[in-house]
Amino acid sequence: MSSGNGGWGYLKSALGGGDRSALRRWAAIWLVLVAVGWFYLIPKFVTAQEKKEDAKPAAEAPKPADAPKQDTPKPAETPAAAAPAAPAAPADTGPKGDPAGTATGDENTAIDASGTAFPVADPGEAPDPKKITDAKEFAEAKKAWDEKKKAFDEYTEQIKKEPLALKLAKAVGHNRVAINMTWTLVTGFLVMFMQAGFAMVETGLCRAKNVSHTMAMNFMIYPLGMLGFYVCGYAFMFGGLGSAGTMGGPAVMDGVWSVAGWNIIGTKGFFLQGNFYDTSVFALFFFQMVFMDTTATIPTGAAAERWRYSAFMLYGLALGMIMYPVYGNWVWGGGWCSQLGAKLGLGHGTVDFAGSSVVHAQGGIIAFWFAKLMGPRIGKYNKDGSPNVIPAHNIAMCVIGTFILAFGWFGFNPGSSLAGTDLRNAMSVVNTMLASATGALAATMWIWKVRGNKPDTSMMCNGMLAGLVAITAPCAFVGSFSACIIGVVAGILVVESVFFMERKLKIDDPVGAISVHGAGGIWGVLSVGIFADGTYGDGWNTVPGTVKGILFGDAGQLAAQGIGVAACLTYVSIISIVVYKVVDVIVGNRVSAEVEIEGLDVPEMGAVGYCGVVMDKASESPTSK
Repeated sequence: MSSGNGGWGYLKSALGGGDRSALRRWAAIWLVLVAVGWFYLIPKFVTAQEKKEDAKPAAEAPKPADAPKQDTPKPAETPAAAAPAAPAAPADTGPKGDPAGTATGDENTAIDASGTAFPVADPGEAPDPKKITDAKEFAEAKKAWDEKKKAFDEYTEQIKKEPLALKLAKAVGHNRVAINMTWTLVTGFLVMFMQAGFAMVETGLCRAKNVSHTMAMNFMIYPLGMLGFYVCGYAFMFGGLGSAGTMGGPAVMDGVWSVAGWNIIGTKGFFLQGNFYDTSVFALFFFQMVFMDTTATIPTGAAAERWRYSAFMLYGLALGMIMYPVYGNWVWGGGWCSQLGAKLGLGHGTVDFAGSSVVHAQGGIIAFWFAKLMGPRIGKYNKDGSPNVIPAHNIAMCVIGTFILAFGWFGFNPGSSLAGTDLRNAMSVVNTMLASATGALAATMWIWKVRGNKPDTSMMCNGMLAGLVAITAPCAFVGSFSACIIGVVAGILVVESVFFMERKLKIDDPVGAISVHGAGGIWGVLSVGIFADGTYGDGWNTVPGTVKGILFGDAGQLAAQGIGVAACLTYVSIISIVVYKVVDVIVGNRVSAEVEIEGLDVPEMGAVGYCGVVMDKASESPTSK
């Protein structure tokens, strides 16, 4: 053994002499140990830390030794006297989780149609003339306080006379919360079923020799992303949200890391432990988890037919744990993009009602980088750069999957109100339907009459999906005519984006996921800043007033939307490249040329997608010229 690399040589020998398969085995062992740590040790540590924090006193009393010394004689010691007991630590008065749900929803959640709660709030102390020196300003503050104090006193007096009214309000508040929670769960069930739609669309647009592999990715991304989101993704995204307001939960989500007052990421809620063991938190977790899984499944279409299955599985965990939640926190979890309105006066901050950017644009950007870094499928491009058509093996499957997705979107968009008692849901439903229709029609006519091709069936489907993606952010903020325009633009945009990706950037996307979700998602979130009509969203992101786009008088809203898009493009691009490179080192992202030509079903999955069917694999794979 040479002295120059003795240590490295020993390590290399111990790990299998540089054999890649041995290195992968060691990597697998390491990942198992990490998983044990995540799923067993860390939950115990988190619970112990939260119990320790709960036991801390709110403020320490001054120690006797800190008192000033007195020149008085010490009293004689009494041997029998016991030392004074240390003062008991004050009980923790912070919000607690409600795992049974019996304390969730009370008179404070009994709210009328205008958003006014049943109780009248105590106005607190009267204005102090010593603090408000201006006479006119003091007079106005005193008058406002007197009115609030009078209303509060009258409310208090009436409650004493009518105690049954307060009990009734508690019941109304609990039932309102129950309706909202049920709405959130049921619409989440619809979003979960969209996974079947994605599986059918992607598999139908791929080749028959890769059916089992493509279906398996769309199946396994569900548990992989879910577990990653459960471990730490939800904590990073919503750990500092406060409470799930429409579902009446306590403000237990109170952990956030901030820089100069700008919220960056959540810091509590790992494994849903401690005070996160709460009905409203669990309901929000479920609903947001199925949204995250939508993002997770988008890149499986763009990287289909050449993605190693083990690499895909590592990606699935990473997506739920860190790739998706960070930008999600910035927009939905009280993060800095949502603070742009309150802090800088840019509208209501970045507004994304149901996820054009948080869900779809993120998935489209990840899909872009994975497809670019992985390279095109064998035979896709000729030596001169011209593309070859690799036909879908089952258009009928694609069409059925598209209808399943369109059906699930009626949970995706109106469900994002998190409130069955919000009657604006009707607008979200109709706008969603109209944008899907105009998107499908626009894509069909554009590729047929403008591009001079046939009315391509797969492009009809992608046009409908692009319209749905685009309306996802503005669905609750725009009128029906605006929804139609948003869908038309999305339908045209998806056609042009598909051609641009394939012919100009030479990126091989078998299903058009980059164009549908990436381009459609960016257009959708920008359209809020253009078409929001000011009829909804009062108090959104703590900013008074309704949400308005530039056409209705608020250019700042469009600026906030643009900043949100820039943040999404920047962060998601960086994390996508990092995850891809790390996974490539561990297991390698792309299958061998032999496996790709043969088809991934048997080499990767051990089973064909169509048993008993004789396939002409040669005709499925074009030869580059």
